[in-house]
Amino acid sequence: MARTRRTRMLGALILGLGGCAILLGLGTWQVQRHLWKQDLLAAMEARLEQPPVALPRAPDPARDRFLAVALSGTFDTAEIAVMASRRGDGPGYRIVTAFETDDGRRILVDRGFIPAARRPDPRPPIPAQLIGNLHWPEEVDRFTPPPDIPAGLWFARDLPSMASALGAEPVLVVLRASDEARPAASAMPLDTSGVPDNHANYAVTWFLLAAAWAGMTVFLLWRIRQQPE
Repeated sequence: MARTRRTRMLGALILGLGGCAILLGLGTWQVQRHLWKQDLLAAMEARLEQPPVALPRAPDPARDRFLAVALSGTFDTAEIAVMASRRGDGPGYRIVTAFETDDGRRILVDRGFIPAARRPDPRPPIPAQLIGNLHWPEEVDRFTPPPDIPAGLWFARDLPSMASALGAEPVLVVLRASDEARPAASAMPLDTSGVPDNHANYAVTWFLLAAAWAGMTVFLLWRIRQQPE
């Protein structure tokens, strides 16, 4: 009987130590992810606050992500409405419009948010000077419905397909400011608020689970030890 009790205690100890090691490892990984995310957000904020430069001839997603650019040209009537919502305004759309630059390029500009009721409003072609940031959204996954191309309705910003539909370069500028007298949409400039960092909370959760697992292991060992030989 004593040997059986020692065997059970050894099994409980191995299970307890193994579970604690796994949970502590997950917590440590989340701490590392939190530190990585903080570095990413700091780099993003620094890039967003830099003075705008001319639009690169061949923007690169790795080198030019969030780059502030200044450009002038004319908005086209060709546009895409991307389903979105905004706190205080409810459901609506992001308006992505083709933009002809003064040097003959055709790119995309995310002009910002409009409530659903304003989608039929006319948005005539107008010249404009813009300041914005280059962006390569990563919003599409296997659960994203395909766009309704005839209706110009997208369910996420899919840059390659939007550029193809509007006959533009796969270059997207998210508007920050313009000289439009009556802006067609409320600008939604890039900022770090759209990049969640929940890793610290996850780390605390894993560490608390590790502590609970250790407590239950100690209790189980105590229970086994109290059993008569």
